[in-house]
Formats: sequence, structure tokens, C-alpha cells
Amino acid sequence: MDKELIINSTPTEVEIALLENKKLAELHKQKTNSNFTVGDIFLGKTRKLIPGLNAAFIDIGYKKDAFLHYTDLGPKLRSLVKFTNGAISGGMPEYKLDNFKIQPEIIKTGKIDQVLDKKGSVLVQVLKEPISTKGPRLSCEITIPGRYVVLTPFTNVVAVSKKVSNSDERKRLQRLVESIRPKNFGVIVRTAAEGKGVADIHEEILSLLNKWGQIHAQLKKAQAPKKLLSELDKTSSILRDILSENFNRIVVNDKQLNENIKSYLKQIAPEKVGIVNYHNGKKPVFDHHGVTKQIKASFGKTATMSSGAYIVIEHTEAMHVIDVNSGHKISNNADQEGNAIAVNIEAAEEIARQLRLRDIGGLIIIDFIDVKKQDNKKLLYNKMRDFMKKDRAQHTVLPLSKFGLMQITRQRVKPELNISTTEKCPSCNGSGKISPTILLIDRLGADIGNIISSIVPAKLTLEVHPYIYGYLKQGIPSQQWRWGWEFKKWINLRSNSNLAILDYHFYDEHDDEIRQ
Repeated sequence: MDKELIINSTPTEVEIALLENKKLAELHKQKTNSNFTVGDIFLGKTRKLIPGLNAAFIDIGYKKDAFLHYTDLGPKLRSLVKFTNGAISGGMPEYKLDNFKIQPEIIKTGKIDQVLDKKGSVLVQVLKEPISTKGPRLSCEITIPGRYVVLTPFTNVVAVSKKVSNSDERKRLQRLVESIRPKNFGVIVRTAAEGKGVADIHEEILSLLNKWGQIHAQLKKAQAPKKLLSELDKTSSILRDILSENFNRIVVNDKQLNENIKSYLKQIAPEKVGIVNYHNGKKPVFDHHGVTKQIKASFGKTATMSSGAYIVIEHTEAMHVIDVNSGHKISNNADQEGNAIAVNIEAAEEIARQLRLRDIGGLIIIDFIDVKKQDNKKLLYNKMRDFMKKDRAQHTVLPLSKFGLMQITRQRVKPELNISTTEKCPSCNGSGKISPTILLIDRLGADIGNIISSIVPAKLTLEVHPYIYGYLKQGIPSQQWRWGWEFKKWINLRSNSNLAILDYHFYDEHDDEIRQ
């Protein structure tokens, strides 16, 4: 599968489009003045403990206090608090944990007011961005991610990604990492580490350990709230997480960002530096690569597939509901059951793409077209799981219920991406009313007279909607001939289907627009 990353940088935000086989699969937006992102690590200050919710509200410098639930504290909370307090006071001068005594774990069924101080400081990591009226969600299970591994302090566990399916490779990575991991640091081995040697993985572990050292250094005499470690910018974090052998092109329209990406690729995948291209054409980078058109076609309430079948996506406060419709997709060679399963499988692929593209999270209910055979129900379930394998967000797909409904839960770490695909009508300017059509010919005649008397162009071209073009050309004599006799000058006509029906433009002999 070919993968391309198209990056559109503006002074206020960076837009990143991931194309798979030329089809838009993911769209990410990041404001250039964003204060934080998922993965940032803060020294937060406890504002309020809420025993009823078994949670705390933490000040990390955001306008709304962040939410920290007991289940997100992690079993190693006591070790984290001991390290944090020691680093702040200066009683723990060493960031490595070789001589650190791991504290007893907290119990899963405990209460938050038994383990957190009411006004104390705590080391936290952003788990979810603010969504709707809620502030950020936090975790005390600190992770420092790299391309090949993720470092987790205060544990001694080595875990290998489930996506590494070869058992021999899993054992090799397990033994390799076990032999080089720092004491009292756990390591999660990512899929990208498959086939990598000890030198590459060891180098990255040392780099991640150095980041932990930076956190330790900034904690000395720190006052909460304070940001201690920033996650990579959106572009770099996407490259780190998804860059693979299948990537064949990265296009960016900003020189500085282009150099930054090349510099980052030299660190994580030097062999891929050559796929970065700088776009300096006259056409916007998203327009040039067909991204804008795909965005307009993919967002909105309805998404239509190539066969004519379509899905309708509705959002409620509690969930997203997706309805599958066959449209005009009817095959003469298949029975009703065959038609239904064909439409459902096509819709399942589009739904999986839409969930990634819009970053829809939470509970999703899909109303597929009814199929009666148990084999077809199982086939649809398996296909949906296969289509969802490309999705990096954690998700669960459940089989069809007896009512033909499928339930999917998908991790939500940021607000759903909503893009309005409607445009203001240029004829009525959004008012729903237009000037009288009967007066259009009079207005055109008046404008032609003004142009000829004031500018006297060598050649005058009038560009109109095709319907108006046909009207001006019809009859003997046509309106075009009448203008020729009236103004003693031939008026050239040109149709443009992109114009609103009552919109029109005048051009001179150089094809420059004549402004009225």
C-alpha cells in the first residue's frame, strides 16, 4: 500500500493529510500556538479532591482544571510521588533509578483522598485533549515514547506489541530489550522495532532516558503548574508513529518545516530522507494533490461510495449512529441477500475510513442492511475487524446483534474533526433571496454600456452561467445580436458552470477581469 503525507502549513495552523493509495485516510490539524497536546508531561497542582467521583481536579495551567481519575493514577503512584518530591527538594540528585527503592503499589479499589494530598504537587501526563466543556484528562502512568520503544519508569516489565506476530521475533526482542533496559524502567517494544538490531534500540533507550533526565532537572525547586516535557509537534509525532516502508512521498509547502522534517527523518529513518519534497507551485498544495476535493466529498452528513450506496452519519450527545443505504446499487446477478452483503462490506470499508478521518470516538452504532444467513453475518463482522486494523486508536468491534446492529467503541483523545462542506450562496449571499431575474438583462446591458463608454476595450467578453449563456444565444435575433447593434460592438460570450446562475464577469482582450 502506497502512503503519502501532504502537509499544508499556514501562519496559524498545520494541516496534515495521510493518503493511502491516493485516498484520504486521516486528516490532522494543529494550531501553531497550541499550549499543549496529548503526551505532554506537567508538574500539576491538586486543586480539589472529589471522593464521590473518586477523582481529582489538577491545575496544569489550562483555563479549566484537568481531570484525574483514581484508575488513571497507576499502581506505581507512591514511587512517582516519592521521586517527584525528592527531585523538587533536591534530595534525589540522580535521575537514574538504579538505587531507587520502588514503593508498594496502591490497590485498584482504593480512594483518591487516601493517596493524593489535597494541595500537593503531582507529575502528570495529558491523556486526552479538552473535549466539549471538559478540561484535559490526565494520567500518572508516565510514558516516554520513541519510534521503537516506549519507556515506563518504576516498573521492570518488558512487553512486545501484539502486532509483532512472529513468535521467534517476539522472543528475540524480549531477550534483547531485557538485556539492555535500565534498572527500574519498563519497556514497551513497538511494532517498528521488528527486525531492528541491538544498536538501534539501545540508542533510542538512551535518548528516552535522557528525556527523563530533562524532566528530573526541571523539577528542581519547580513551582506547579509547569510544563516539563513537550510531545513532538503533530507532524513529527505522526512520522514517528506511522512511518513505514510503504511511505513513498512526503510533500510540504513550508521551507522551514521541510528542513525540520528532513532533520527529524535523519534521526529516525535516514533512508527515507529522499521522499521529502518541497511544494512551491502556484496552486495550493492540498488542491494540487486533490486533498481539498476529497475533504469536500468526505465530510458532511452523507458519504457516498463509488457504487452509489451511501452512509448517513448522525451525532448525538451519547453516541454516533451510522445508517447504511443501498441507493441504486442493485445487481441482476445476485439475490437480495447477495446484494445486501455486498453493500454492507463496501460500507464497512468506508465506515472504517470515516472513523479514522473524522477521528470519531466513543460509542458508534451501525445499522447495516439486514442479512439473514449466519455465515454472512460472520463474514461482515470479520471484514469490519480487518478494515479497522489500520486504525491506530484503540477500538473494539462487536458482532452483529439480532437486530442487525453492530457496536464499535473507539478511543477518544481529542475532539471529533468537523469540517463544514457547505458554502454561502454567491447569488443571495446567504439571505435566501435574490434580485429579480427579470432585471438581469437590463443590468447586463447597463454594465456593458458603462464599460464601453469609459474603458473602450478592444475586445469585451462576458462570462455567465451556462443557462444564461443559452438564453443570450437563443432566438433570431438573439440578445447577443441586439447588444451588437445597440453598442456598435460585438460582445463575446463565455459559459462557466462554476458561476452561480445570476453571477457574471467581464474580461478585456488580455483576459483580465474588468471590475465594476
